Amino acid sequence: MKLKTSDKVSNVPFQAEKVVRVDLGMRSYEIAVEPGLLPTVGSRLAGLTRGRKVGIVTDTHVASRYLTGLRRSLSREGLEPVAIILPPGERSKTLRTAGTVLDVLARHKFDRQSMLVALGGGVVGDITGFAAAIYLRGIPFVQIPTTLVAQVDSSVGGKTGVDHRLGKNLIGAFHQPRAVFIDPDTLRTLPRREWVAGLAEVIKYGIIADEAMFSSLERTMPALLKLDLSAVVPVIVRSCEIKAQIVVEDERETDRRRTLNYGHTIGHALESLGGYRGLIHGEAVGIGLVQEASVASFMGLCGEDVVNRITSLVRLAGLADQMGPVSLPSLWEAMLHDKKAVAGQVIGVWPVRIGETVIKPVDKKVFGDWYKKRVKHTKGLRARNQRSIL
Repeated sequence: MKLKTSDKVSNVPFQAEKVVRVDLGMRSYEIAVEPGLLPTVGSRLAGLTRGRKVGIVTDTHVASRYLTGLRRSLSREGLEPVAIILPPGERSKTLRTAGTVLDVLARHKFDRQSMLVALGGGVVGDITGFAAAIYLRGIPFVQIPTTLVAQVDSSVGGKTGVDHRLGKNLIGAFHQPRAVFIDPDTLRTLPRREWVAGLAEVIKYGIIADEAMFSSLERTMPALLKLDLSAVVPVIVRSCEIKAQIVVEDERETDRRRTLNYGHTIGHALESLGGYRGLIHGEAVGIGLVQEASVASFMGLCGEDVVNRITSLVRLAGLADQMGPVSLPSLWEAMLHDKKAVAGQVIGVWPVRIGETVIKPVDKKVFGDWYKKRVKHTKGLRARNQRSIL
């Protein structure tokens, strides 16, 4: 299914708030996108909760910039903010950290009318949503994503959870937020590495659902890299539109929603193999976008032109496109431990053309043959480059 680009997200200077609705019946909610939105969160939350206690889950980096202002906004509305500050990074995304959040909620006597707020990136959002899903068998929460990855992807759709030592996101629950509040101005304080990494998720949307969006990214990537909001905001809104429509069609990831995992089969494996110390999520996904397209071409699902176009855009974004030294057995084993594996099979999402993908398993022998061809090709490139240097 191909999604049409909305007229309301054309590349014009951004002025008014944009709203994307996630239509899930009783669990429906809205995604509000507006620069300068953050100081208005208190009044927005006051209309979403009957309780007074609001737990703000964030990390030390984000807290230093935005926590004081958010607490002040909530207090003005008569709400009672309780800050829960976590260590930053993927290595904090554990059951132990989720337990820390639950300890605070219990100690402060949060009830079912209390609310959690996730202020931060994808790790904070996933932990907060998971804690909200299991505390008192479910309390409401709101997402305030401050990274590009979180704004275009992880804050929308209700997938929450933590990592296990054997794989990423193996422990979790579906729990939709009450709202998502996106202030693109928060991206201005994002480290350059995080900003560039987030572009991988944006590119993914073009590949899986919208060729026009992909073509637009090929033209506007220089402006995106400069954080020009007239280019950035339409990309955020369009990404949210695509994610919202896919979630509405398949909330529990039984069919179409699995296309959102494109680039993540190899990407998650690389993160896991690095112990979440090397590549950050978007960097791993960027490599996955290219390498999984290469696998798709090897299987005869798409042409080399598709691989080349994806590779070019990933490189234009300043992202790596090649895997480092990783053995075939360890890579395959890491992919088998991913939550997308079923009955000992690695289920991949493979591009057919820009804007369309298919979901199908990859045979271990086929993947091994692709890997050997890739290694041989990489060694050949290195040898030619070495001769050029000499």
